[in-house]
Formats: sequence, structure tokens, C-alpha cells
Amino acid sequence: MKTDRHLYDESKVKTLSSLEHIRLRPGMYIGRIGDGSRYEDGIYILLKEVVDNSVDEFIMGHGSTVEVQIENRTVSVRDFGRGIPLGKVVECVSQINTGAKYNDDVFQFSVGLNGVGTKAVNALSETFTVSSYREGRHVTASFRKGVLDKPSQGKTMEPDGTRVVFTPDHALFEKAGFVAEHVTRRLRLYTFLHAGLTLRYNGTSWMSQGGLADLVREESRFEKRYAPFHHREKTLELAFTHTNRFNEQYLSFVNGQHTVDGGTHESAFKEGLLKGINAFFRTSYEGDEVREGLVGAIAIRLRNPVFESQTKHKLGNTEIRAELVGQVKEIVTALLHRNPQTARALQTKIEETHSLRQEIQAMQKASRERARSVTIRVPQLKDCKVHLNREAGTGKESMLFIVEGLSAAGSLTSCRDPHTQAVFTLKGKPLNVCDLGRDALYKNTELYNLMRSLDVEDSVERLRYGRVIIATDADVDGLHIRNLLITYFLRFFEPLVREGFLHVLETPLFRVRDKRRTVYCYSEAERDTAVTEFGRNVEITRFKGLGEISPGEFKAFIGTAMRLAPVSVEGEYSIPELLGFYMGHNTAERRQYIMNHLVVEPGA
Repeated sequence: MKTDRHLYDESKVKTLSSLEHIRLRPGMYIGRIGDGSRYEDGIYILLKEVVDNSVDEFIMGHGSTVEVQIENRTVSVRDFGRGIPLGKVVECVSQINTGAKYNDDVFQFSVGLNGVGTKAVNALSETFTVSSYREGRHVTASFRKGVLDKPSQGKTMEPDGTRVVFTPDHALFEKAGFVAEHVTRRLRLYTFLHAGLTLRYNGTSWMSQGGLADLVREESRFEKRYAPFHHREKTLELAFTHTNRFNEQYLSFVNGQHTVDGGTHESAFKEGLLKGINAFFRTSYEGDEVREGLVGAIAIRLRNPVFESQTKHKLGNTEIRAELVGQVKEIVTALLHRNPQTARALQTKIEETHSLRQEIQAMQKASRERARSVTIRVPQLKDCKVHLNREAGTGKESMLFIVEGLSAAGSLTSCRDPHTQAVFTLKGKPLNVCDLGRDALYKNTELYNLMRSLDVEDSVERLRYGRVIIATDADVDGLHIRNLLITYFLRFFEPLVREGFLHVLETPLFRVRDKRRTVYCYSEAERDTAVTEFGRNVEITRFKGLGEISPGEFKAFIGTAMRLAPVSVEGEYSIPELLGFYMGHNTAERRQYIMNHLVVEPGA
């Protein structure tokens, strides 16, 4: 009988080269692989690592233009900086811990510090070619999956700078592709962070002189309450304004790196902002009152930034917090003194929020007393036993189905798994809250009960279910209810949507069967294919509503084979703008848009 000692011996210990390690554990270097549909997917980290190097050249005063071209999945990045030293081209893109960014004389506030970024891109690319142009000469090196082909060198007429061309390895990024909107978003952020830098992407150019003020204007367009406050110096820049939204939004950066998960600098910005406003107005506003509807941006430059991973999504330098809070407080106070009219607009917004919160607190008290006097439980909720606990990381399998009508709710309730599946029943179409304030949550019993069921009144962090699923009929009324519910969540609980908790249940439109088997079809195309496969003597049933589906059949559609369509927020349009157009009172404008874009099928 073999013992553990025999199973674990010297043969089990392996030493991987840096190339082997990157390819074996790509997640350590670029985060999630993904398919390119999400902004933070790995394919964009590859692009970022290469562009970072070009932007670092601009930061050091060399080259004001960076050109990016993407065709299919092949990326080309060309800068007009100094170019990599010709004798070190191969080492700089293939040997871990090689680079000039350890030298403060060359790169004082660079984005990349670990000597890893471009090497990871090289290792994870099917083909990777780098060319450095310096003083009329060039060196070009090509690689395949990180392995060097023979480099070339010679004279050139190209201006100084570096060009990198790479194609992500299909074996690792099989389903991944670049989404133009995500690429545009990333590249435009560079221009806001580096005034005077021109970035060209597939023929389109961007450049910003206003810095973070331009970024805040962009993020709050159509809804800002006043012109952004803005401060810029060598190592610190910040900007902020208020909107009529209910949530707050922050964009934070370190040495040009977008720290999407925030960190020390972002929390210091929030605290310093609150202290500065309270000091100026000589009052004691609550943080929630000041920050509701706020859009803010902060960018700092550090000589030795400490990030929590190679993807640099969160800053961990805790030693800078106290000093940064004080800096932000002084800057905010000075900005308010210099802009008295805008300061009054800011105070008006905060006072409105303060008054509304007092009204809502009174409504909350009355609503809770009313709920207690009737029953502790929500009448429309058939709850489950397991619930989400985000702190503990448990209960992710729990879900809440939101259905309209007793018939559909009855079918779903009778076949659900009561351990993990809860059901909330709507009585008709919910209220359209597109243009309504937060008080609508307390004046409308149905919306209030849904909020209570989810337990998101105080924070989305308290959400009780791993998935919130809208289950409506596939007819016009069902689609309208679906849109009204999505509007409800986007209007009042936007983080719930952005964090991927909201889904739409896809249910079959047709049942195709004969004496031997049954197939459920989710589209007319699937139905036609099934009819062709079955041949003669086939029975086709069209489901007009969820209530027509028997509990026995319904069980299959909410089990392991359940089809869910996630509700996501993408594109450059602001949520209030989208909701206002599609769900607001602009009926005539919307009707004209539909008429202008109506497609009539031939022969219809």
C-alpha cells in the first residue's frame, strides 16, 4: 500500500519558466479571461498594458500622440516617444522584471512598475511583434506564444517611437473579442487623465484640455446640477458635481491607472469632500446627504503605488490616507470660496436631499407601523429557506421570481424548489416610476413590498437573493411589465443591475410533440426546426402566457436547464437619458422615432 510519502516526492516538484507560468496561470496577470462582453475582461487588460507604456512616454514629455488600430482581434499600438533602447528590445518584452520603470530618473510616476505587463501580453498572444525606432535605426522582434523568432534590425525612415502588434492567443481567448464601446471608454479615459494627449482609435481622435472636469461633464451630461468644481496640480487632480440621481459615482485613478475597485485615495476623497463642505458651510451634513447624486473623480500620482494585484484595480497605500483627506478638505473649501454662486447651487442640492430624507424617514416609520399592524410577512411573497449573505459569500444559489398574476404564480410556486426559490406576485402592471421620486417607493404598496422582500431599502449590499428574476408572459403586456420592472430597478437600485443580479426568465413559446417525444421551443426558428425533424403527425402548442404552462412542465424551465438573460448596462448613454426616452412622458417623440425606424418585412 502506497503512503503519502511515496505519492509526494522530488518528481512532483516543478519549476516553471516565467513564460510557462503566465500561460498556465493567466488570471494572476490579467484577471478574468471572459469573452470581451465585460469592461474588465482580460482581453482589454492586454490592450491596457501596451497602451500604458505609450502613455508613460507622454507623461515624461515625449510624444503627444498614440495611435491604436484594432482589426478583428489584431491590435496595433504606435507611439512617438523615445523608443525602447535598441539593444534591449527583446528583453523588455520577454524577460520578467526587466524595464526602465525601476529608475525614477526615467519614469517618476509610471503606470507599470512590476516589469510584467508587456511580457504577459507577449506570452498570451498568438503572435506578438515589437518595433523600436530610434534616430534612424530600428530593431524588430517577433514572437509566437512568447517564443522569439529571429529579430531584425537596420535603417528606417520612421519617426522615433515604438509599435506593438499582437493577436491574443485563440487557445486562451477562444470566445473573446473586442467590443468597440469598451475600447473607446478605456482610451477616452487616458485623454481625460492626460491633458494634451491625442489618442487615435481606428481613425477617430480624442483629446482633452479640461482633464477630469471634462470627464465629470461627460459622466453627468444631461443631468448635472451645476458646472463641475475642478482642481489640478502635478500630483493631485479632482473634480465633482451633483446630479438628480439617487446613487453616487466615483472614478479614481493612480498614475493614470483606472482603479475600478477604488482604494485608499477614493475613500480619502469621499471623507475630505464631506469635511470640506461641512467646514465651508459651518454645518454637519451627513455623508449620505452630501454624496447622493454626486459624480466625482480623483487622480493622484505616487512614486511607489501598491496595488492589490497585477491588474491594478485597487490601491492599497494606507499611509497616504490622512494627508490626502486633509488635502482634499482644503481644496474643496477653497473651491467653494472661489465659486460662491456654484457653491449655493451645491448647497441647494444638499438641502433638497436633506429635506427629502426627512420626509422619507417619516414615511418609513408610518409604513413599518402599518406593516407590523397587519402582518410581519409580505403578503405577496412566497419565501425560500436559503438567502444571500454577501459578506459570508453564501446563499448565491437563492433566487426570487417576480411574476404577474395569480395563475402564473400558482404554477411556479407549486413546482419551485422551496429551499432556494422564492416567488413574488404582482397584481397587474406595476407603477411607471421613470419620472418619480424616492417617495413613490413608500406611497405605492406593491413597490414598497417588493423593496421589503429584497431588503434593499437601506443598501443593495443587504440583497437577500443571489438572482432577481423577472418572469413575465412573452406577449405585449408581459414585455411592458418587464420594462416597468427594469425601470424600477434602474431608477432606485441601479447597483443591483450593474452588479449582475437582475435577470429575465426565458420561457418557451411553443411545445412541439408527437407520441414519442416532446420539444420546447423558444422562438419560431426553433419551432420550425423541430417540426422538420419530427416530420408528420406533429402537435404544436403555442403558449400565450405562463399560466397556461402546467406545473409539471414549468419545473423543467426553472431547474438546471433554466434559461436566463442577464440585464446589463452598456454603452455611453446615461441611465436617466435612456429611461427618459423609452419610459418617460415624451410619447410624441417616441412614436416618431418608432415610425422612422419601423421595418416592414417584404410581403407583409
